[in-house]
Amino acid sequence: MATSAVQALRFDAGRPCLDLAATLGYRTGPEPVERLTGPERLRQWLVAVDFVPPEQVDGVDDLWLEAFLEVREVVHRVVRGVLHGRPLDEADVRVLNLLAVAAPPAPQVVLIRGGLRWVLAAPVTLEAALSLVARDTVDLLTRTDRSLLRECEGPTCGLVYVDSSPGRRRRWCSAGACGNRERVSQFRSRQRAR
Repeated sequence: MATSAVQALRFDAGRPCLDLAATLGYRTGPEPVERLTGPERLRQWLVAVDFVPPEQVDGVDDLWLEAFLEVREVVHRVVRGVLHGRPLDEADVRVLNLLAVAAPPAPQVVLIRGGLRWVLAAPVTLEAALSLVARDTVDLLTRTDRSLLRECEGPTCGLVYVDSSPGRRRRWCSAGACGNRERVSQFRSRQRAR
């Protein structure tokens, strides 16, 4: 698989907080892949998860990146702990709760020719952006049916997602990524066995 495809931001986990955790790819493999490689990538992620309109992404710098990378790992540890029924680290829970207290960015609509467009009432701050992640994580873990949380069966993936598929039988983070690799691996195994 091409390096650019491996490093592409992922948005198939079903929630922004899980998509943030997926910015470190192939966690269970020998070489994890960092997808948030700089402030510009973080800006792209913030826009893609609809936390910030594209024209209002200002001030994202290395401080933002460092904070998001730290929160990403907190989210990952808490979600995996819940998924696997392990005790949670009180410090991680405290971090989420402290971040969730901050007011998130206030959305507003503006009239434009042909309809409406959403904007933020004020420039988004780091505190407000992190609050969105923390609130999404809290909502995921307290309001979502935990039986819908799954971990990709890809041997090196480790991405956690919400299974909203019909029949709740989704096995991989993406049928086109890990699912395809698994099918190719099984095909090759059958060919070798013949």
